[in-house]
Amino acid sequence: MDISDSMNEWVERFSNPPPVVTVVRLAGLIAAGGGMLRGGLNLAGQAGVLKAAFAPRRLAAVALAINSPGGSPVQSSLLGRRIRAHAEERKVPVIAFVEDVAASGGYWLAAAADEIVVDPASILGSIGVVSAGFGFHDAIARLGIERRLHTQGERKRLLDPFLPEKPEDVARLEALQGDIHEEFKAWVRERRAGRLKADEATLFDGDIWTGRRAVELGLADAIGDLRSTVRARFGDKVRILPVGRRRAWPWRGLFRGAADHALAALEERLAWARWGL
Repeated sequence: MDISDSMNEWVERFSNPPPVVTVVRLAGLIAAGGGMLRGGLNLAGQAGVLKAAFAPRRLAAVALAINSPGGSPVQSSLLGRRIRAHAEERKVPVIAFVEDVAASGGYWLAAAADEIVVDPASILGSIGVVSAGFGFHDAIARLGIERRLHTQGERKRLLDPFLPEKPEDVARLEALQGDIHEEFKAWVRERRAGRLKADEATLFDGDIWTGRRAVELGLADAIGDLRSTVRARFGDKVRILPVGRRRAWPWRGLFRGAADHALAALEERLAWARWGL
C-alpha cells in the first residue's frame, strides 16, 4: 500500500467512521455489596459501567455478555431497569449474549435486552424464587446451649434458625416468595411479549433449558456468539469496544474480613455448582 492509499483510507475512516458496539460483561453472582474476592453484580458497582457503555458516539448497539447463576432479585431488577432506561434514552438496541448460564437473576438480566443470543449448550431459565437455610435447634440443645432472643413485634423472629420451624412462618415466607415470583414473571412477560411459545405453567415453574431449547420456547431468539453476530449485523469494520471497571488489587485489605470473604466465595461456588459449573 502506497502513501496515497494510506491517506485515502485515513480520510475514509475519518469521514465515515465505523459503527461502535460496546460490550458490558455481567458475570458472577448477583448480590448487594460484593467484596474484593468476588465479582458480585449490583447496581452500585455497575451504574458507571452502564452509563459509559451507552455514551459513545456512533453507537450502534450495546452487547451484554452474561454469565450468571442468579442471586438477588432486587439487584437483578435494578440492573434490568437501568439498562432499559439507558437504551430508551439513547434509542439503541441491546443484545444479550448468554455464555455458560443465565439462570434466575441471570435470566432477569438477559431479559432486559431487546434480543437474546445463546450458545446451544447455554443454560437458561430458572424463572422462580428460592430461599435456603439451616436449622440448628437440635444441635444447640445437644450442646447444652440456651437460645436467648428478645423481640418487640411477633414477626421479628420469623424463621429463626435456632428455633423450631413454625408452619405459620413457612406460610409467610412462601407468600413473600410468591410476590417476588410475580414480579419476575411480569418482567419476562413485558420483555418477551409476543415471543413466548409455551404456556406459563411450563415457562415459570423454575425449570431450566439448554440454549437451543430456550430458542424453541421463545425465551431466547437465536443461536450464535458475540463477535460473529455483531460483525454480521453491523459489518466487518464495526468497533467492538469492551467497557468495564478496574478491579482492585487482590492483596489490598487481604486479611480484613477474611471469614466473610471465605463464606461469600463458598456461596458463589455453590451457586455455580447448582448448574454443574
